[in-house]
Order: sequence, then structure tokens, then C-alpha cells
Amino acid sequence: MNNVSYVTEEGMLKLKAELEQLKKVERPSISKQIAEARDKGDLSENAEYDAAKEAQGLLELRISKLEHTLAYSRLLDESRIDTEKVQILNKVKIKNLDNNTVMEYSIVSDGEADLKQKKLSVNTPIGKGLLGKKVGDQVEVTVPNGVIRFEIMDISLIG
Repeated sequence: MNNVSYVTEEGMLKLKAELEQLKKVERPSISKQIAEARDKGDLSENAEYDAAKEAQGLLELRISKLEHTLAYSRLLDESRIDTEKVQILNKVKIKNLDNNTVMEYSIVSDGEADLKQKKLSVNTPIGKGLLGKKVGDQVEVTVPNGVIRFEIMDISLIG
């Protein structure tokens, strides 16, 4: 069974742009490298040829994965997102009850997660622990280092 992945319009555009880059720029470039290496003679001892073929295999694997992801991605209807309970496409302000640190994360799909941009995957332990909770709720989340207690301080829409 294939899992459907929900993405924002921005996430969908990024996936499509990456796929186009790989197909229209990277693929022809690697094909050219293979042809040039092949022109150098004996393929059995040609390290350039082997490296180019390996790069081609990795590129085709990445293209295949992107095509699969796009085929099973569904665009989220941002107009149907509310802020009563934590859900995907919400920005959530939480307070760590153990050290009083306040953090704010956007809850997004796996493909859009990026901790540097404070985008937390809905499938991480913290993401799963916050889902369905309301402002004022306290949550205990089990993470690899133990249990963290959070209080949900605010829920808003991303953007």
C-alpha cells in the first residue's frame, strides 16, 4: 500500500522544480559524461566511466523516488485549516515545562520538514504528540532522550 503524503502548494512546487532540474539538466549532463568516458577506450579499466554510470544510477533512483512522491502527494486545502486543535499547517508555540524554553514550530509534511526553518514533521514524536491538542493542554512526548513535557501556548495558521 502506498502512503499518501499531504503537502502545501510551496512543497509541491519545490518537488516539481527539483524533478525538472534532474530530468532536464542533470540527466543530460551525466549522459554526456558517460559518452566522453566511453570515447576514452577500454571500459573495463575506465574509472571515469564507472563513476559516471554510478552517478547515473543514483540520479535515476532519485528521479524515480520524486515521481513516486509526486504521484502520491495531495495538495492541502489551506482554507480548511483551523486553529482550534493542532494539525498539519499550523504554527504552534509551545513551552518546555522542564526548562521554561518557549519554541515555535510549523507542523508540516515529512517532505517539507526543516528544523533550521522551524518546520517540524507531523510524523516526528513531538509532531505526533501535539496533534489534536488545544491551547492550554499539557503534553508528554517520548523522545530518544526521555520524556519532555510541553504546554501549548498558541496555535495559528502558517503564513
